[in-house]
Amino acid sequence: MREPGLFSAHVVGDSWLHRAPFGAKLIGVIAVGLLPWWVHSAVPLAAVLAALLLIAVTAGVPLSRLLRSLRSLAPVLVVLGAFQWWAVGPAYAVRVVLGIATAFVAAGLLTATTPVTTMLDAVVRGARPASRWVDPEVVALTLAVVLRSVPWVAGAFAVVRESARARGLERDPRALVVPTVVQVVAYGRATGEALAARGLTDPAERA
Repeated sequence: MREPGLFSAHVVGDSWLHRAPFGAKLIGVIAVGLLPWWVHSAVPLAAVLAALLLIAVTAGVPLSRLLRSLRSLAPVLVVLGAFQWWAVGPAYAVRVVLGIATAFVAAGLLTATTPVTTMLDAVVRGARPASRWVDPEVVALTLAVVLRSVPWVAGAFAVVRESARARGLERDPRALVVPTVVQVVAYGRATGEALAARGLTDPAERA
């Protein structure tokens, strides 16, 4: 099943971005995500987006991967941009679309240059100070399930959409939503049963 570029496999490499600490990269992604609230023009956002694409080139991350992930986001950006254009105005709409696209590319660079195990280890370390209220291992397990589930769901929707298009039903919401929901529910049940079989959902069994 096809997976979207943002959450696809880690791109193996030894670039400066691959070697950069996960915490520093995460702070960078958060800063990029907050940028639309700090600036009131689309120009800085466009400059940051161009800089991120340049960073991808220097880090050996294929631009095709990032552009593919943006293409999968395009329908959402078009709808959101059109609504903001109508509700607020063209300048604000462009800023919103550029802000989302920039954050998406930044997150794509993070996942492309950081192994999942590194991210999970960082989550466990970060959650340890709160271990009295939350189990760090459960937090990491939850993140791992999310990282696996998001691309699976997106891939399921892509397959359903292609099937509907082949039957001339790509404009019928039922032909898209119903099969996707059925597959997602089945996947969720299978994932839950697999975790339960390994005793990963019961703290008493993991202790």
